[in-house]
Amino acid sequence: MSCVLVTGGAGFLGSHLCDRLIEKGHEVLCVDNLFTGSRQNVTHLMGHPQFEFMRHDVTFPLYVEVDQIYNLACPASPIHYQYDPVQTTKTSVHGAINMLGLAKRVKARILQASTSEVYGDPEIHPQTESYWGRVNPIGPRSCYDEGKRCAETLFFDYYRQHRLDIKVVRIFNTYGPRMHPNDGRVVSNFVVQALQGRDITIYGDGQQTRSFCYVDDLIDGLLLMMESGSDFVGPVNIGNPEEFTMLELAEIVLRLTNSHSKILFKPLPMDDPKQRQPDITLASKSLGWKPKVSLQDGLKETIHYFRGCMNA
Repeated sequence: MSCVLVTGGAGFLGSHLCDRLIEKGHEVLCVDNLFTGSRQNVTHLMGHPQFEFMRHDVTFPLYVEVDQIYNLACPASPIHYQYDPVQTTKTSVHGAINMLGLAKRVKARILQASTSEVYGDPEIHPQTESYWGRVNPIGPRSCYDEGKRCAETLFFDYYRQHRLDIKVVRIFNTYGPRMHPNDGRVVSNFVVQALQGRDITIYGDGQQTRSFCYVDDLIDGLLLMMESGSDFVGPVNIGNPEEFTMLELAEIVLRLTNSHSKILFKPLPMDDPKQRQPDITLASKSLGWKPKVSLQDGLKETIHYFRGCMNA
């Protein structure tokens, strides 16, 4: 049994990760400042003898004894990370420095939850891990994009300079229960709008694409990466390579919710990527990982969750 620290543990992904780690018999220290995370996401774990919650901001050092660290702390939706862009950059950069320092002190393996946003608005399709990206360093999204890129730099410098045991995962669009209903992400937006009978807002002409990975598949990938051999550090793409246009996604959500919402087109935001699709060859070869949950099945679970939130 290991003692595992999950930063951002009360968030959407972090809370699902805490669940799975507890199921596997680990002791879990969930750290979150609750900026975008929620106690409700981990309330069901609060009485568990192997679970501990600590309210803490990773931009400040943390002194605990752990065996593994999953560094997930950072607001991940544009609405939230653009609310306080300086703090977003601090969370990615200072947070990485503090967690890497902790890992070095206690000799823990540490996994960085990076993002497909490091590829920016890509010139190659699908995106492989060898692609360096096309990111605007001074745009409204750069606090997140460049913060995460800098965090990767820090991880690899600690790896080269201190031989730290690191893992880096680049997470592509993920969805599922416990998403924040007002996070501005396309799946939660479409589902909430459809359930409330409001217009479904599509930015641009609706032909831009995304690939959607169900949360259970994503957590499988994180766990496999953490337990992989020390010679494989990444970065590795974890996401579902099936590609859908925004119009296709809207039509699927309308059908599954039996909604009569209309589709409303709005201007495309600045620096919004036109295509996003992971090449998961490396994850498949090195981790034996492939997503299992179809978009239709995953959306059914997500819609059921949001219906429950609205009826609560």
